[in-house]
Amino acid sequence: MSNSSFSRRKFLGASLLTTAGLSLLPGLSSATTTQPLFKTAHERVRLGFIGVGRQAMGLLNNFMKIPGVEVVAGADVYAVKRERFALRVQKNQAAAGAASKAPKLYEDYKELLANPEVDAVVIASPDHWHALMAIDACKAKKDIYLEKPLTFTIREGQELVKAVRSNGVVLAVGSMQRAAVNFQTAAMHAQKGRLGKISQVLVYVGENPHPKPYDLAEEAVPAGLDWKKWLGPLPKLHFNDLLNPGITLDPEKNEAAWGAWRWYKETGGGLMTDWGAHMFDIAQWGLSMDRNGPVEIIPASGDSPLTYKYATGTDMLLTKYDGTRAGVKFVGEKGWINVSRGNYDTSIKELEIGKEPENFTFEAHHIDFIDCVRKRKDPIVPVEVGHSTCTVCTIGNIAHEMQKPLKWDPIAQVFNDPNANTKLHYSYQNGYSLM
Repeated sequence: MSNSSFSRRKFLGASLLTTAGLSLLPGLSSATTTQPLFKTAHERVRLGFIGVGRQAMGLLNNFMKIPGVEVVAGADVYAVKRERFALRVQKNQAAAGAASKAPKLYEDYKELLANPEVDAVVIASPDHWHALMAIDACKAKKDIYLEKPLTFTIREGQELVKAVRSNGVVLAVGSMQRAAVNFQTAAMHAQKGRLGKISQVLVYVGENPHPKPYDLAEEAVPAGLDWKKWLGPLPKLHFNDLLNPGITLDPEKNEAAWGAWRWYKETGGGLMTDWGAHMFDIAQWGLSMDRNGPVEIIPASGDSPLTYKYATGTDMLLTKYDGTRAGVKFVGEKGWINVSRGNYDTSIKELEIGKEPENFTFEAHHIDFIDCVRKRKDPIVPVEVGHSTCTVCTIGNIAHEMQKPLKWDPIAQVFNDPNANTKLHYSYQNGYSLM
């Protein structure tokens, strides 16, 4: 069965299971339940968005389709994007036949967090802001939908896990592939041993996956953008429009590309964290390694790809194995399963699943978060899972940078190499501190 695609109907049917149903998939049953800190009036969930760039626009459309969800606020350091956000909220309200109500807008996200009308926040900022914004949201007792990768550094992830649990908030990570039936099916079969012992997992995230040094030309900071606030804890960098692509409202012209901060070492993790946060996530899930991880990382050399070694004897290889499609291939004694967005292939006939021609979306992942806010329970991707996935991505980048094999303790979350351990975090600048 080649290049199967899955319909929206099937996707929603598989992913909108009850918590008990979701827990039937191994790896989900360990989710914990938090006690209610508040109840939203009439089951309403009032959302505030922090970071309202290109990714937030897609999230906004999905969240506003969910009954009982109201978008009441938005924060961003770029004025024109705040204005677009307000217009888009009102446009979606009109399309749904609801009364038009403009959201409150803020340049400083902390003012949004102080708004008692906000029950939960959607954070879609650049990665280097994830930890600070999410920890502040925890302290404000706001539930959180946080875009992947969870954090910029491993130390940030450790502190965010503590903040979520000590404050009793719900945090869902934007690893939405876990809500799709093809990825769920692949992970379930791998976990249940239907491929036999898994010897290898092949993962592809794209060409040139590791971040490169910042080399963009300096450009003038546009009016309405507070570049100092955009940088936050980062060392001083000059502005280039590719980092935060500009837009216009009249005529309407949205971002021509994703923010290029993803591709530079100073501001992101490259494809390792951008697509790796999706694909390594599925690999870890299928290997039952959530909240765990590999014990050794060997950087690429010659024809040998970057390799993660697990204590179970399984190797995970970062390699181009299936044309140009980012995906995951589980290889076991009995056969293999290859899964990517909209596709599922297997060499084992009884593990095949039906083929349907329609496309699907990831709306169910967002519905799961809202459901968990209402029921005060962990979502399908809680903070600990997001942290272990993000850690796999980051330690791969560190091994590549150091160009040497590294031993890793996935429980203590330290390397055997003191120099490598210095890369678990960086020195915040401009008066910022992690805690």
